[in-house]
Amino acid sequence: MAIHLRAHAFAANPLRGVSASTTAVSPSAAAEALHSLLDTSSPAAAAAGAANPHPYLSKILPFRRGRPLALSPDPPASSPAAPSWRLAWLPPSRVREVALDAFVFLGAHAEGDGKEAAAYWAVDVSEVQGARVDGGSGDGDGSAFVDMRTLMVATDWSDKDAMGDLAIAGHARALLEWHNTAKFCGACGSKAVPKEAGRRKQCSNESCKKRIYPRVDPVVIMLVIDKENDRVLLSRQSRFVPRMWSCLAGFIEPGESLEEAVRRETWEETGIEVGQVIYHSSQPWPVGPNTMPCQLMMGFFAYAKSLEIHVDKKELEDAKWHSREDIKKALTCAEYEKAQRSNALKVNQICKGAEKGQSLSDDFKVGSSEPAPMFVPGPFAIAHHLISSWAFEGAPKLPSSFSNL
Repeated sequence: MAIHLRAHAFAANPLRGVSASTTAVSPSAAAEALHSLLDTSSPAAAAAGAANPHPYLSKILPFRRGRPLALSPDPPASSPAAPSWRLAWLPPSRVREVALDAFVFLGAHAEGDGKEAAAYWAVDVSEVQGARVDGGSGDGDGSAFVDMRTLMVATDWSDKDAMGDLAIAGHARALLEWHNTAKFCGACGSKAVPKEAGRRKQCSNESCKKRIYPRVDPVVIMLVIDKENDRVLLSRQSRFVPRMWSCLAGFIEPGESLEEAVRRETWEETGIEVGQVIYHSSQPWPVGPNTMPCQLMMGFFAYAKSLEIHVDKKELEDAKWHSREDIKKALTCAEYEKAQRSNALKVNQICKGAEKGQSLSDDFKVGSSEPAPMFVPGPFAIAHHLISSWAFEGAPKLPSSFSNL
């Protein structure tokens, strides 16, 4: 069966939507409020237990080595559902050990029945020692720093709030990793200082003052289709877990169109010549290497003009044509649900302080004890939706305006 999401994982961030952008909390006002609460010499911070002097809340999401602080309470004993997770937001009083310019503003929106506005922040506490940001969310439940990929697989894709938290965590990780790498001006080498509540940086050299914005790394990901033989081309990389196959993908080069990147990457990695290229959708992808946390995956259907495969072994371990029947077998919904449940249990154990190792490949079994002969990435990845769209709905009709280049 096909799995349809409201939006791709890491997209539909509730702090970046239209309703969020209209909330009356500007980055500058939010920064002023946060700084007054973090400054131990200020009356606002000194008056412990006093009413919030600002008309909105300030909430902090700490990260450690790229991992957000997550909270996973046990479900009721009577519930058959797997444990769910949520981001563990902290009050400013829990993160006063961090420099003021280390915080990045994520956005704001109204909360609760009274529609009280809240400003949301992220901060990297990797160099901060102490239990104040390590243990608990402040409400008696356990919490822990959990890696993004585990949270991604553990997220129930039918849970709108959980998917929203995943998108917020992805946005925050991308911004924080960018802050950690963009420490100096690329034009003159002077220190780059945060501006606009961490949403951009600026060179500190008065004779330069270059503006520096968060980077986005564009990537094309394509499902190559052999229309005549009703099959698609999937590949394996050496870093993949056993039996997993996925779409081809590659970074866009300067001066290159999206369509040109699809054709070039396909040719370089497999020796397949591509003609028509049809856009499908796009997805932010903040779970790549730390040096590339701001990837934007742009998905395409690409129609093959040649069929003989010549794999570039420096890029891929293997590439093969797969029939529609084989693809449908690989897209077994129960397997993805099992992987989601086992990873949700893993997050719960991590938050309890008792992590139990679980290999993602171990989750992908079919009804008996025999492992599935192959599988493709789960619903959290755009590759899944490219593949399932073709398998269950058929490839899109080609516009007559597209020439067979």
